Formats: sequence, structure tokens, C-alpha cells
Amino acid sequence: MSKLTTLAAIRFGYGLPQAKGAPDTPDAILAMLAGPDRAMQSLPIRASADLIPNIQELRQIQKAGKKATAKNPKRDALLQDFTVAAQQATVVTFARALDSADGFRERLTTFWADHFSVIAKRQLEALFPYALVDDAIRPHLTGNFADMLTAATLHPAMLSYLDQSSSVGPNSHFGKNQRKGLNENLAREVIELHSMGVGAKYSQTDVTEMAKILAGLTMNADLLMEFQPRRAEPGPRELLGKTYDAVGLDNIHAALRDLALQPATGQHLARKLAVHFVSDSPDASLVKAIATAYNGSGGDLMATYTAMLNHPAAWAEVTEKARQPFDFMVASLRALGINGQQLQKMPYKQFRGQVLAPMVGMGQPFKRPGGPNGFDEAAEEWITPQGLARRITWAMRVPPRLVEPLPDPVTLAQTCLADRASEALLWGAARAEDITQGVGLVLASAEFNRR
Repeated sequence: MSKLTTLAAIRFGYGLPQAKGAPDTPDAILAMLAGPDRAMQSLPIRASADLIPNIQELRQIQKAGKKATAKNPKRDALLQDFTVAAQQATVVTFARALDSADGFRERLTTFWADHFSVIAKRQLEALFPYALVDDAIRPHLTGNFADMLTAATLHPAMLSYLDQSSSVGPNSHFGKNQRKGLNENLAREVIELHSMGVGAKYSQTDVTEMAKILAGLTMNADLLMEFQPRRAEPGPRELLGKTYDAVGLDNIHAALRDLALQPATGQHLARKLAVHFVSDSPDASLVKAIATAYNGSGGDLMATYTAMLNHPAAWAEVTEKARQPFDFMVASLRALGINGQQLQKMPYKQFRGQVLAPMVGMGQPFKRPGGPNGFDEAAEEWITPQGLARRITWAMRVPPRLVEPLPDPVTLAQTCLADRASEALLWGAARAEDITQGVGLVLASAEFNRR
């Protein structure tokens, strides 16, 4: 196995051994990415629309005068369906990362899901973070960023998370009657986090104007996005020196498209991509190449990824990044020979106890970032004394509960690290007190935890 193959799997995928047919060169990786999203096709999650009848039936129960605290088996079963759908989507997310030969697509999906971070605020919205990925991110992964930005901004998951339904144009019909005003959460994050980035050349006035442009966006009773003109702020709006005077959603679409085309957006996204995939302190020429491709193509994401993968700095042999807990967990399961089908057959209680709960201890509760800015990237945020102790504990204790028999430690090191397995690691794995400790030594090693 060539060093390029190893680097492709670890830096731009979820590790070795790769699934059959996985690409190992920049051109091959990009060619597969340009093709269909086979993981989404073969491993679908439940659509939010499928749960609308549940929402409607719950409303009928509420209208019938049933007290919220009273026992109601039918209501409880309807609510539990939301939880089960989210649990299934969680397992499918891991299964896609494990089984797909298109590792770069899966890594990009994780990157953009973090870029557009949301959390489920209540049981009825349990599926929202997964629906955002399948509705807004994966379909636009290789298209134009403006389309992804628009789909994510208008998605019910984002509207709920950032309280957009509480934002009302102060001079609108509804605003005047109810004495309601703007909530700038969504407007601020769209500019600061999702497009131009903190520190770009915009003002508080621009944030307020964006909030007025977005006013009218809300969710209806079925938890679907809806634009209500009576909530919209009347009159033209000026954002970043440009006037927007269209009607309804047209104004919102135009503003989001123009934000996506801002040179600062290209710079912001270029640095984020370089930091996520290559280095916490990326080569300046790499960031410049990515930004130039983005801005020169009008936000074309395939052109953006191509610039990154074709730059020499993206293939530097030094692995400076730390695997985040999700990366570590997927790579560990893959190294142990566990596939997505096995995960889907695992009782959810076991999956939660042996996969999800340990991730919390490692600092990354799944789909629960601390804020809309997502999870930290810097290696020192993950390789902490406590976080590393949790990784070591997992590596030493959990694999025997997942795999029987355990793989030979030396063979495991050679399989999941290839040429990156040091002589010291191979020596230690061969001389461990028992096979469990040997496997733990490999999975807890610096070589395995770096990408």
C-alpha cells in the first residue's frame, strides 16, 4: 500500500481498511464525489414528512382536552416514534461513514453538518439535525454553496434552533398588533458563521437589515417552513450596500445568494476546509488556492474541493490533526472489522452505551454541539488529559464487547495504519500482556489518533 493511499484514507476518509472500490488519488476521489450519493441511497433515514401525521394526531389529542401530565398511551406512542426515528438516524449516520467507499463525501457531510450546526430542542424535533443533513447538505454537497446556504437557512431545523419564529418585522401588521420585534439570531449566524465569518467587513446595521429581510420566515403547525407576509418587515432593505426590494422569499433568496458570493465568504470557507482536513495552522498558499477557486467559480463546491485536493500542502505527510471523537469511533469500528449492517442489528441500548456515551466523555456528545459554531477543531481541544484518558479506557475495555475474537494486535496495526505504524508500536503490540491490551494499545496510540 502506498503512502498516498494511506494518507487518502486517514486524512480525507474515515481510515483503513477502506471499503471495496475506495479511491486513493485526488482525481479518483473527486470522480467518485462527482457521482451519485450511494450511501444516502442505500442507507436512507426516515423523512420528517413521514412524521407529520403524528404531529397532526397529537394536536387532535391536545384539542380533545387531554391534560399533558395525564397518562395517554396513544400520545406516548406517537411521541416515542420521534425518538425512535432519531435513534435509527443516528445509527445510519455511523453506518454510512463505516460502509461507504466514498469516504471524502462522508467527511464533507460531517464538515458541513458542523458548519450548519443545530440541535433538537424537543422530542417532536428529534429528527431535525438528521433531516437537515439529508434535505439541505447532502443534495447540495457538490453543487453551489448558495444553494446549500439557502436550503440550510430555510430548513425547519435551523429556524427552530435559532428561534426564527419569534422574529417579527416591527412595522409589520403582526408586529404592530402584537407589539413584537426582531430576533437577530438567525441573521447574525448566517453572516458571522455560515457565510462571511467573524471579523469580515459588515456592521451591526447589516445584521439588523438581514433580520428584517428574514422576518416572515416561521414554522407552521406541522413543523414545516412557511413564509407569512403579515410578519414580514415592509419596504426595501439595504444589506452590505445593496438594496433588496423584492417580495417575500425572493428577497431572502437574493440576499443569501449575494452573501454566498461575497469574497469574504470564500476566504472564510477556504480556511475552514483547510483547517478541518489538513492542519490547525494551514499553509497560506493552500487557503489562498481554495479561496481563489471558490470566488472564481461563483461558489462552485466541486471547484473548491478540487483546489484543495490538488494542492501539494494537502498531501503533506505530517499528520497534524487530531481525530475528533466521532472520527475516532468510526475509525476504531472500521479497524475492528465492524460494518454498518452489524451496527444496525445491535440493540440501541448497547450502541448507546458502547459508542455514544463514551463520545460524551471524550468531549463530543453526538449531534449536541455547545453552540451554533459547532465543535472545536484544534487538536489541543481533543487531546486533553481527560479526553485522552477516556479514549484509552474505551480502547482497552470496549473492543472485546464488540468483537469476538479480537484481531491480532500486530495485524490490526498493520491493517489500520499501514506504513504509519511505527516500529515502537508494532513492538509494543506484539509484546502486550494479552490480546485485549494489544488491541487497546493500537487504538490508543498517537499514530491512530492523528490524521
